[in-house]
Amino acid sequence: MQQKNRTILIHGLHQTIRIMRPLAKRLQAQGLNTHQYGYRSVRDGIRTNSQRLNTWLENHHNPDQPIDLVGHSLGGLIIRDFVTHYPQWQIGRCVTLGTPHIGSVCADYIWRLAPAIVGQSYIDALDGTVAPLPEHIDLGVIAGNRPYGLGQLFLQHHKRKLRKANDPSLEDHLVHDGTVYVKETKLAAATDHLILPVSHTGMLDNPTVAEQTGYFLQYGVFKR
Repeated sequence: MQQKNRTILIHGLHQTIRIMRPLAKRLQAQGLNTHQYGYRSVRDGIRTNSQRLNTWLENHHNPDQPIDLVGHSLGGLIIRDFVTHYPQWQIGRCVTLGTPHIGSVCADYIWRLAPAIVGQSYIDALDGTVAPLPEHIDLGVIAGNRPYGLGQLFLQHHKRKLRKANDPSLEDHLVHDGTVYVKETKLAAATDHLILPVSHTGMLDNPTVAEQTGYFLQYGVFKR
């Protein structure tokens, strides 16, 4: 009998596994076997956290059982690093939620003003230099366009700078989830991309996000 995939949920910056519980419960209601993985998002860099995920799997997971991966924000970048450097695992499908795949303008401002706030998570991750997505990985990307969140302070400042410079890319930078621009979530190698009316943190407690995440993990596309 074929084993059901195990779905690993990975939180974002300055978060703990608790924030993933609402999503985990909704995915479990869809029949998914979930595990919430926690890590030190500020103190340790992406390579260390990716390595620790691998070590955790070596100690707690049967390698014959496929795994799906769901990451919020920085957690999605850890997924990208992990699937690149640990190809021995059977990866089913991956979904990222509000992940700045090409780097984060918000994180860049914070890094320059108060680097301790983002810590090691900026290097090789939020700076946009994370490893390219391997060709065999099916990745679904969910972005939010409801601008609620602490990151608005930096994003509003960035918008004013673009207007002063008469930057033609301004329109591309108007839509965000309160922390991450929709443009930053786009990745050419991704299988599918979906924009939903949710904020950066609010997406984790949103039933539609959970439904679409489960749908992609099952079918490899988002439901439309």
